[in-house]
Amino acid sequence: QVQLVESGGGLVQPGGSLRLSCAASGSFFSIYALGWYRQAPGRQRELVAVIASGGSTSYVDSVKGRFTISRDNAKSTLYLQMNSLKPEDTAVYYCNTKPLRWDYWGQGTQVTVSS
Repeated sequence: QVQLVESGGGLVQPGGSLRLSCAASGSFFSIYALGWYRQAPGRQRELVAVIASGGSTSYVDSVKGRFTISRDNAKSTLYLQMNSLKPEDTAVYYCNTKPLRWDYWGQGTQVTVSS
């Protein structure tokens, strides 16, 4: 059974940093590509970063050079290091597989960038 638990969000000033974590249960973690998604108020959920099972990464243009996705297969944990945060990064952040393989989402973690 899949379980995804996101953590590490909070309130940060513009230019600040946060590190998000996603603890996963289930045997899928090391097999699948994984992604960080975010959903801002009034907007659709969007994919911001992906890491393949082999470790290659890709990012949406708006976060390139600022965000870094990584994974620790031994700990079944996915990370997102976010630097130089901007107000437009404010959203609830979620982790999941890429592509989506089930109709399940964790509770997400709120990131608010504001002075």
